[in-house]
Amino acid sequence: MQSKIAHAAERKAFGVAIDRIIKSASGEDREKNVEHLIDMAGKLLKDTSPGATRGIRKGLYPGSKWENWLFDVIDTTDPNVLRTTVLNGGYEAAFRGLRNTTANAEKYQCNVPWIILFDPTSACNKHCVGCWAADYGNRLNLSYDEMDRLVTEASDLGTHLFMLTGGEPLVRKADVLKLAEKHNDCLFNIFTNASLVDERFCEDVQRLGNVVFSVSLESYEPSVNDGRRGDGSFEEVMRAFDLMKAHGLLYGTSTAYTRENTERVSSDEFFDLIIEKGCRWAWFFHYMPVGEGANADLMPTVEQREYMLHRIREIRGVEGGKPIFAMDFQNDGEYVGGCIAGGRVYCHVNARGDVEPCVFIHYSNVNIRDHSWLECLQQPIFQAYRRHWPWNDNMLQPCPMLENPKILPKIVEESDAKTSEYVAPESAEDLCARVTPYAEEWAPKARELWLAEHPTGRKVYEDEMSQQSVDFKAKVIAEEDAHEEAVIE
Repeated sequence: MQSKIAHAAERKAFGVAIDRIIKSASGEDREKNVEHLIDMAGKLLKDTSPGATRGIRKGLYPGSKWENWLFDVIDTTDPNVLRTTVLNGGYEAAFRGLRNTTANAEKYQCNVPWIILFDPTSACNKHCVGCWAADYGNRLNLSYDEMDRLVTEASDLGTHLFMLTGGEPLVRKADVLKLAEKHNDCLFNIFTNASLVDERFCEDVQRLGNVVFSVSLESYEPSVNDGRRGDGSFEEVMRAFDLMKAHGLLYGTSTAYTRENTERVSSDEFFDLIIEKGCRWAWFFHYMPVGEGANADLMPTVEQREYMLHRIREIRGVEGGKPIFAMDFQNDGEYVGGCIAGGRVYCHVNARGDVEPCVFIHYSNVNIRDHSWLECLQQPIFQAYRRHWPWNDNMLQPCPMLENPKILPKIVEESDAKTSEYVAPESAEDLCARVTPYAEEWAPKARELWLAEHPTGRKVYEDEMSQQSVDFKAKVIAEEDAHEEAVIE
């Protein structure tokens, strides 16, 4: 692990590079400074995720769509927000943090995530159809001290990116701001319905700089959006976008696509609206029939899922598409090695403190109120995830529940995990039985699509490091960090 002195020097170097980018007005000077920052990031990513640097370079050529997108972000984002977001989300979480979580995964022989989702509260002022948290009730909360301890212990292991879900996180607005202010080397991404965003709150976020937003939106048509999210929800989101834009904040959208809305939420009209409103990214989540009122008939059809696969990649293409970074949590498994749950990349802590593999997989052995964070990561169900991953070679079938319904019951039984569902607990067998028809229908199409891109049936990486195990990467990182320490001394 890197020493505090080396870390401080490295963070300062990144800060200087970011300041130069913000201050450089001309395109030529800015391009040189951006290239320098990419070089610095590449040195830290080469032993963990070298493909990320290749992707960045591919998109950021002079005059490209993504260079124009980046320059617009630089010109319109509040300087403190931009600098802090890149330092905390880029350097601390993705670059240095990924190295540290990789090293600790080998040290402790368990998955150590570089992203943690947690629910400050189960309370929400909406009751949206299909939301995984809709059945949580409104009486469960993590105290400020519990959230503070979680972030502190996770940061010590290298995690610096935290996503707040719920419930509606901004029901706990004061505690969220207090947490962000204390942990000013972390980035907090709040998934919110935006109804509680106001002028004072935006001013506080602008001052802190380490809070970004993913706002729930289901259509460019007010009546369609409000049909799922409640009357007036669309206008609340539009008003929040305007406030965030005026304060130079960073934000995007979060959308569940279903059989009923897939075409609407991927339409030109939808993307044009959110781009006009200043959104920089768009998360898309395949509807999961989990929890009370779960309805398998709301899942997208095979044809709709294939359409979303092509549509989202078209939108974020190096050429064409739209100037917004779109991501599909289900169809983009190829770019993150398949399933990211169980702490491999991320995990979830609900408002009762149960530590779950995923926001959609409600089974657990431990609670943060009774265990240290490291002990939570070493719980049996996470270790079972670690042993059994990957479930297959086809990353268009990434989930142990949705596309591999025989896997999750095996993991739950093997680990003796208990349901952590608040209102409608069910066995893994019953949950997976609900999605088995979908999995069987999707499987041949997934195989066809995968083989068209990967004729061998396996993803072939452009570099050797991407194919190496966590333990191998950790040893390389340790050797390089030791050499760096020797140079500093």
